[in-house]
Amino acid sequence: MILNWRKEADLKRVVAITVAFFILLAGLLLHRYFTYYASYDQGIFNQVFWNNAHGNFFQSTLSSQLSTDVIHTGELPRVDYHRLGQHFTPALLVWWPIYALFPSPVTLSVLQAAFAAVAGLLLYFIARQHLEHRLSLAIMVSFYGAIAVLNPYLANFHDLGQIPLFIFGLLLAMEYRRWWVFGLLCLAILAVREDSSIVLFGVGAYLLASRRHPWVGAAVCGLSVGYFVLVTNVFMPVFSDDISKRFMIEEFGQYIDDTEASTLQVLWAMISQPGLLLRELVSPPDDTLAYLAGHWLPLALIPALSPAAWIMAGPTLLKLTLTDGSSGLNTSLRYALNVVPGLFYGAIIWWAGQGWRSFAQPLHALTPRSPSRNFRHFWTGCLIVSLVLVPLTNPSRAFAFVVPDSFQPWVYVPLPLQWQRSQSINQLLATIPAEASVTATTYLVPHVSGRRAVLRMPMTVYQDDQGAAQTVDYVAADFWRLRRYQVAFGRDRDRFETFIPAVNNWIDSGEYGLIRADNGVILLQRGVTSDPAATTDWQAFLAEQEPSQPL
Repeated sequence: MILNWRKEADLKRVVAITVAFFILLAGLLLHRYFTYYASYDQGIFNQVFWNNAHGNFFQSTLSSQLSTDVIHTGELPRVDYHRLGQHFTPALLVWWPIYALFPSPVTLSVLQAAFAAVAGLLLYFIARQHLEHRLSLAIMVSFYGAIAVLNPYLANFHDLGQIPLFIFGLLLAMEYRRWWVFGLLCLAILAVREDSSIVLFGVGAYLLASRRHPWVGAAVCGLSVGYFVLVTNVFMPVFSDDISKRFMIEEFGQYIDDTEASTLQVLWAMISQPGLLLRELVSPPDDTLAYLAGHWLPLALIPALSPAAWIMAGPTLLKLTLTDGSSGLNTSLRYALNVVPGLFYGAIIWWAGQGWRSFAQPLHALTPRSPSRNFRHFWTGCLIVSLVLVPLTNPSRAFAFVVPDSFQPWVYVPLPLQWQRSQSINQLLATIPAEASVTATTYLVPHVSGRRAVLRMPMTVYQDDQGAAQTVDYVAADFWRLRRYQVAFGRDRDRFETFIPAVNNWIDSGEYGLIRADNGVILLQRGVTSDPAATTDWQAFLAEQEPSQPL
């Protein structure tokens, strides 16, 4: 069926739902950013975009601080470090003109909400190629209510947010046989990240197995494999050694007995150890089943019955399962978005009538299924459960204004206090010159990341463009937050206990002067004398005990 969207019934309702979803998601993301719950990755991507806008493409001191050269060999973070050595993400340049017009971390949050909203709209039009309006609308609403969609999109800006948008655009182009658009989107998907080729491979595998467009499927599979091998073994090592010395070891270290390995070496190690490979594939079974259930839930478990869903999402699921640990099997993490398109498209194809028995039959020869009244009620219940789980899991603390960060011990910052603190922090950070270098605690990093040199505390020294070591001009730290959260979170406790002596030492040695302080939020400037009022406020904060009862 070729759909004329201009004549589509109830299109206004579809667009209204899309706009409402965009406003809600953007509102939650912006609230998260403005109340200082956006964190390190938001800062990394904002600095990358900021450097792109200033002609220093894909450079970032924040990414450099996470590089193998800094972590493993103790080198200084560099302002000219290219993040492409960690993740090959040229697709970000697509959004460069928008950021150039509105250079702010806020732009990234709005973009992320737009990625999700438009992806859902494209999904509706894909479904309408095979299904009637109400069922197509139900699938779109299920996408907007899926825990594996909402949780990753409510996080910091990340490159994988583009995947559902590009994949659904690709599938819609395929349905309309707009092959030049299909080809452009293949390239865009590959450019999202080096491992997005695995997602594209799933699309090619489906086109081959279903015999819908076998030659196109073979080309897509060949392109995906060739690109992955080329980019991980040739392109990325040009920029840094992170792919072989950090990511391959961190994610697939159980297969190799060395301190570094290429992707080809890891693949060979997997193939040559079938016993270990099988154990990793089925272990841990409870985590794997829970992860799949989280993906299937908003679609009333239909993807579990769909061969198209298994084939399209299978390569990505295989990669996540074989990764060391269970961090990949988490519907709150961005990697879940790589799985989502295959499962939702697979559900559409199942409703179109293509099950296991009829998988190789042409879709136009099949009779679409229609959900019964009881099944519609079951589907509604599944979707409600998914929607309820989203705020309860409090993804990336996006619902911290209503859900406590910890129940035992109790840790909760009320909404009025969140906004009151944000205003005082804004005033403090506004005094930092735009060209100055800064180191900051994690949740302040995004707000100071639009500059050439930014670090995360406690690091204060970096390499400038001439290769010379430089000490940052300013230190910004939020100790109120660390003290409030340390009772429940060990990482915050460690930072609170470590950073306070470091700050006092900087002040006492005269290396930095304390120029602003407001209830534990402090600003230090290198080579100046401390302000007496700020010093008094800081000492009062150190002497004060955290209230035993929540505010």
